[in-house]
This record gives sequence, structure tokens and C-alpha cells, in this order.
Amino acid sequence: MKSKTFYTEKPFNTWTPTNLTIKSVGMIALAWLSFQTSVQAQETIEVKYSKPSWYFGVAGGANFNFYRGSTQQLNASFTSPKTFHDGFGAGLFIAPLLEYRPADSRWGVMLQAGYDSRKGDFDQVLTVCDCPADLSTDLSYITVEPSLRFAPFKSNFYLYGGPRLAFNLDKSFTYQLGINPAYPDQEAAPAVKGDFDKIEKTIISMQIGAGYDIPLSTDANKTQFVLSPFVSFQPYFGQNPRSTETWNNTTVRAGVALKFGQGKNIQEATDIKADKQVSFSVDSPSNLPRESRLTEIFPLRNYVYFNNQSSEIPNRYVLLNKDQVKDFKEDQLEVFAPKNLSDRSKRQMTVYYNISNILGDRMQKNPNATISLVGSSEQGPADGLAMSESIKTYLVDVFAVNPSRITTKGQSKPNIPSEQPGGTLELGLLREGDRRVSIESNSPSLLMEFQSGTGAQLKPVKIVASQEAPASSYVTFNNKGAGEALSTWSLQITDEQGKSQSFGPYTEDEVRIPGKAILGSRPEGDFKVKMIGQTKSGVVVENEAPVHVVLWTPAKTEEGLRYSIIYEFNKSKAIDIYEKYLTDVITPKIPVGATVIVHGHTDAIGEEAHNQELSLARANDVKNIIVSALSQSGRNDVKFELIGFGEDENKSPFENKTPEERSYNRTVIIDIVPTK
Repeated sequence: MKSKTFYTEKPFNTWTPTNLTIKSVGMIALAWLSFQTSVQAQETIEVKYSKPSWYFGVAGGANFNFYRGSTQQLNASFTSPKTFHDGFGAGLFIAPLLEYRPADSRWGVMLQAGYDSRKGDFDQVLTVCDCPADLSTDLSYITVEPSLRFAPFKSNFYLYGGPRLAFNLDKSFTYQLGINPAYPDQEAAPAVKGDFDKIEKTIISMQIGAGYDIPLSTDANKTQFVLSPFVSFQPYFGQNPRSTETWNNTTVRAGVALKFGQGKNIQEATDIKADKQVSFSVDSPSNLPRESRLTEIFPLRNYVYFNNQSSEIPNRYVLLNKDQVKDFKEDQLEVFAPKNLSDRSKRQMTVYYNISNILGDRMQKNPNATISLVGSSEQGPADGLAMSESIKTYLVDVFAVNPSRITTKGQSKPNIPSEQPGGTLELGLLREGDRRVSIESNSPSLLMEFQSGTGAQLKPVKIVASQEAPASSYVTFNNKGAGEALSTWSLQITDEQGKSQSFGPYTEDEVRIPGKAILGSRPEGDFKVKMIGQTKSGVVVENEAPVHVVLWTPAKTEEGLRYSIIYEFNKSKAIDIYEKYLTDVITPKIPVGATVIVHGHTDAIGEEAHNQELSLARANDVKNIIVSALSQSGRNDVKFELIGFGEDENKSPFENKTPEERSYNRTVIIDIVPTK
């Protein structure tokens, strides 16, 4: 496609120096683009150059000068019969320029020094004889303009500002007195020409402006050209041309600058200099197929814990709005994950903190189910009732549960309190655990198998283990020191057939990339990794490393199962509702020859030694119930691994910051691992 330029013919006298300069700069830019295209077409070897830091060039444009104030006595020999006030004019600006701006920085400096016209015409005035009087001036300067440059978005757009130092070059004026229109036959007086007196030889003012760099060259050219349209504002502060009277100038300048600079040959820079501040290495995990994976049957404790002095549902629980209810699913709770949870317990706590939503969803699906909400508060039954009512209101308003299906009650202590008479240790934590609402029901559709009565647990939630590649399976590229030494760096990864992929750019020291992004559908492969970075001084550095990448694959063996048994505070015997569950639900699911791993845990309340013994007693309690059930079926083919972890924070399923987490840490975890 050819571009067309349309010209409109004008008389010769309309080609002002300003127009000529701007069009000349444009013609130079077009000519250079043509030359660049010709040169690039002839190149056969691809050589890349970094962006220049130094630029030289020329700026040209028009000054739009606005006169304010007044002037009348033009010099010692001539005074206008009438005072001139406002005026306007356009004058030429042209100046060589110098610019320094490192490629990786938002900041830079600029310097322009050249011809700066402040010419213009004052508004016409009428003298006492009704004769029009005109005054014009060719005021001009040699200007020196240093500026600080800033690119706020690290893009081609930039702002600049700084002082302006101007030295007077021309101070001439032309005064013309016209004739009274009532006497058209009069001859006009000859024009009065001269120089203003009391002109300031040096003016110090300021300017601010903005511009945009348009590259005219690619990084294949050592000499790179940039075309920069710009606009600046020079306010009247300091711009009083004369030491007498009040005349001042405000100027708006618009123009374009053509700049060029020379970049460094990237290959030469790489060959000459190696950046010693960067250490590059690659770590690819072996990613052996996982031998087992577990599907977790997560118990749903029928408590909602409340903050002290508040009867509102705490914000750590997930609360939905009406529009979200239709999308709620127990097996997709990660969509409704709560905020500010620790990584260690996030998956399980996501389930528990959705307890109100799980309950509302189950009551929608089972319209005959009813519940009783019993609030327990150390502040008395009224406060406990208010806590219960807040949960009822949520179920009614959000899940549209009929309020007649929910009864509420308040009391001072829960039916199974953690705080015991005569206890003196860690009472604050125990009372925090007793401030709760218990969810009670006799509806089998809501309850755990083989359970009934007011203390029955809610039906557990099935959590299927994730089969997505974990972060630990990613390939790690460690570019130690890159954050300080390099502005950016990228990766070029080449396989055995020479096929390359590029990743980046990056600014951090360490980057992890999933193996699938490198391998695609291949199970494994050998690669050559090249790190290409640019230092903050513009030098390019390279490092290479070989790597063998293995694709992470999910477990293909038979699924394992994980169950959890919850204990009350400081108890080592499974609550009655769990004994039948262990016997009739869990034991029949243990395949022949399987291994059952039993882990006992406690919360962090109490002495560490006591908690260690308590966790082991809980584990033995569960093991004994399962062994007894297996014996009744004539089985002795199951292996057991028994461990008591006590309150060990590195092994506990959850943290101990909230009553919910402490409640779930009073547990025995049962992992059923099939024979390989």
C-alpha cells in the first residue's frame, strides 16, 4: 500500500520560517526512513544493538507568544500616544539538542540551545484622533534550556521540565499610526522603527513539557533515529522583556525533534564482558510418578465459633450472597475459599469455614430436614441466643430456608465444655473454644452415618486429592543477583532437534516454569538453556546450562483413603458416635494387604509431654477399634503404623491460632494405603 500526501497550494508569502523548519524536519525523517529500508534490505547477517543512552539531534517548532501587561514609552525618543496592552504572535524555535537517558531508567536529562523568537503583534489601539495604531516586535533570544526528563510509565511517553536561560538577540519594534477612517484621503504617517530600550539582556524563567518518542529504526541498526513530537509551556514568571513597564510573555511551544544515537553491538558486548555479579543455574526435579494419592473423608464439626463480645458470624467464615447460592457445590469449595488462611491448613479449613453454606445447601436439597441452633456464651443465655439467631438469619435470607425448620436456643455453657471445674491453666483459650453455636439435628440426611441425637456430627465432606502438577515439580531457573545486576533477562530453551522456545522477560532472581510448558506432551527430554540478560549499563550477558526435564504425572496406582476422627478436649477415648463409624464404615474399606497409618495429634493447650502421651493414646484407641473389627471378620492381613505427634507444630494438620483449628487438631488421621 502506498501512502499519499496531499498539498494545498498557498501564496509564496505564506511559507514562514516556522512552516519551513517543521516541514524540513519531516522531509529529513522521511528521507532517513527510505535510506534505512534500503540498508536493511541489503543486510544478510542479523546483528542486534542495544538502545542508545546518548542522543544528539535538532528540535524545531513554533512559539505561540501571548503578551500581557502594558507598554507605551518604547524608547527615549519615542512614546506612543496610547498604551498597548495584550498581543499575540508566532515565532520560530530551532535548537540543537543533547539527551542522556539510560535504557533501563525512567530518568534522563536534556539540553537544548538555539534560536528562540518571541515576535508578535500587540492588539490595535485608537489614539485621540481616532487613528488606529499598531505595534509589532521581532523580539528574539539565544536560549539555553536544560531539563530533567521523566518517563512515568517506562514507555515512550515522557515529561520534562527545567529552567530557561535566554540572552537577548533582537529588540526591534515597528510602530504604525494609521489614518482616521473619517478622512480617507489622509496620508498615513511613516512607520516608526527602532529598538526597545531598557531591554533585559538576560532572562531566567522556566518551562514544563511532554513528548513522545517514535522510533524510526530497529535494533538491527547501530545508529538509531527517533522522532519526538513535543509541546511545552513557559509561563510568564520571569519573562518580562523590559526592566520598565509591565509587559510580559507567556509562551506555548509545539514542535518536533529528530534525534539519533548509537547502540552497542549485543554480540560484541557479550563476548567482551561477562557479568560476574550474576550466577545462573537450573534445577529440574526428578518428578518420579507418585506412588499413592489419597481421597480424604473430612469430618464436619457441628460447631460455629464466635469472637468475644460479638454475636455476628466471624469474617473468617465464608458468607455468600443470594446470587452465589446456585453455584455452590460441596466438591468445589475452592471457588468460595476464605481469605487470610495459612497454606498448611488452607484446603481443610476451606471446607470447615463453609459450614454455614454446606448446611444451607443440604437443607435446600432435603426440605424435610430440621435443625436446632444452640448458642453457648459466658455472657449468658441471651448472648448465646443472639449468636444462634445470626446463623438462622443467614440461612433464611441467603438460602431461603423456611424459618419454621430452625429453632434457636441460648445457654451459658455448651453441653460438652472444654473448661472443667477447678481448671486454672490457659482458661482464655478454653473459653474461646466454648463460645460457639452447636448445630443439632435428628434428620439422617444431614448427619454422619450411624449417628443420631443432639451430639451427632454432620455428614463429612469428600475431598479428592489434587491431580495438578504441584509447584515443587516445576523447573527452577536461579539467576542469583539478577535483581540488582540486570534490568531484565529472558530464557531461550532449545531441545535436541534445535527447536527453541523463549520465556520472559523477568526481573526477579528466581523463576519457576511448569515442565509441561517446556515439554508439551513429551514425557521427558534434554535441553540447552541460554539466559540472556541486559545489565543496567546496557551490556548484554549470556549464560548457558544443560537440563534434563521430566514431566510430572499424577499417581496411577489405586487410590488411598484418609479418614479423620475428632476427639473432645483432653479425651483419649473416641466419642461413642465414632466407634460404630470406625467399625462399620472405615474397616470394610480396608483392602486386603493394605497398610493403615494412624497419626495422633493434639492442640497446643496443656503441657507438651502430656500432649505427646495423649496423642499416642488416641492413636492406640483408633487402632484397637479397627483391629477388633478386623478380627471379628477373621482378618489379620493388615499392617499398622502408629505415630503420636502430640502438639508438634511441624506435624499438626492445622495451626493453633483459632478455636476451629485447635478443635480439628484434636484428631486421629487414618491413612489407608493399598498394596502396590
